[in-house]
Amino acid sequence: MRNFAILLLTVLLIHSCTKKSEINQWRGENRDGIYHETNLLKEWPESGPELLWDYEGIGNGYGAPTITNDKIFVNSELDSLSHLFAFDLKGNLLWKSEYDSSWVVNFPGSRSTPTVIDDLVYVCSPMGEIVCFNVSDGSKVWSTNMIKDFAGVNTRFGFAQSLLVEGEKVYFAPGNKEKNVVALNRFSGEEIWTSKAKEEKPAFCSPLLINLPTRNVLVTFSEFHLFGLDSETGELLWALEDSIADIKGNTPLYVDGYIYATSYGNGTVKLKLSEDGSEITEIWRNNAINNIQGGVITVANKLYGSGQQKLQLRAVDANSGEFIDSLDVKRGVTIFADSMIYYYAEQGGFMNLIKPEPKLELISSFRIEKGTNEHFAHPAIKNGVLYVRHGNTLLAYNIKNNE
Repeated sequence: MRNFAILLLTVLLIHSCTKKSEINQWRGENRDGIYHETNLLKEWPESGPELLWDYEGIGNGYGAPTITNDKIFVNSELDSLSHLFAFDLKGNLLWKSEYDSSWVVNFPGSRSTPTVIDDLVYVCSPMGEIVCFNVSDGSKVWSTNMIKDFAGVNTRFGFAQSLLVEGEKVYFAPGNKEKNVVALNRFSGEEIWTSKAKEEKPAFCSPLLINLPTRNVLVTFSEFHLFGLDSETGELLWALEDSIADIKGNTPLYVDGYIYATSYGNGTVKLKLSEDGSEITEIWRNNAINNIQGGVITVANKLYGSGQQKLQLRAVDANSGEFIDSLDVKRGVTIFADSMIYYYAEQGGFMNLIKPEPKLELISSFRIEKGTNEHFAHPAIKNGVLYVRHGNTLLAYNIKNNE
């Protein structure tokens, strides 16, 4: 019995050490706007899908919610202070934790989305406070500040980074010339490495991690460049100039060896990434999709996203870069689930359900009436529920096909 107990304990320890952690974060599992859901409604009633619940009073902000299997987290500003809210899946408030001053100038409120892994949640305030909270009760595990501790440089609309976690590391970009991008131990907050990168102010971009056989590459925008770092060392591997405008809020995409990066200034560019991640080769670029912060998705060799001046959802052939289709649904946020595009329009706040093939077709639409200020926040989908944040209100809609 003693030997059996030792064997059982050993098996359990091995299992716990090898079990892959689930990361819930900005724009889905891979930060690409694709939600791997099935059996969702392919059409909505005229008034929209069933509203399960809504919660008014989370304060100002544009940060999207993050949903785990049993909790919801959202960043907000209340009384000029940054708060992290935690709810259960029925919309009941579990706790809220105040952690910093907030952005109260232009477009007041939160900008970023919490990153949740196992029992820890990581947040970034518009004023540069990085905090690791305990998921269960909102107690602070550790914190640092990009401006005070790393001589960081804030952007003209406040820090908007949704923190990236890889293994034991959490990454962020203070924008200091010497310590431009930083990797900390995510459990203790201790510094692992710093990188000069391009020695520029940060953009409004939340980074992407590309996993390759020989190395992992962190890809993000700074003020005037797209660049890639070795995630283990912080070494700058390559950079691409993007100097027309400093507003770059879209996380790049990586699909089958290619990077797709979208910004307001340079539109969308397709880059071939070398097998070892050390080089890029430009394949094409165009200005058909050039939104500031609405995101881009890639499905079946097509890219979808809105134009900034062209107030449309637009489609581009991913192989050739050719503009191939459009739909007049204003400018907005683009995500995807179960063969359908979910498009949240800035103007008017309409949530649209769109069939992408064979051509873009609007199937259903309803207006988000509750909430405050601009319709900038990215929706999220989890377990058949569509979550929409509109200013001080969080709403949950049942989009599961129960037939």
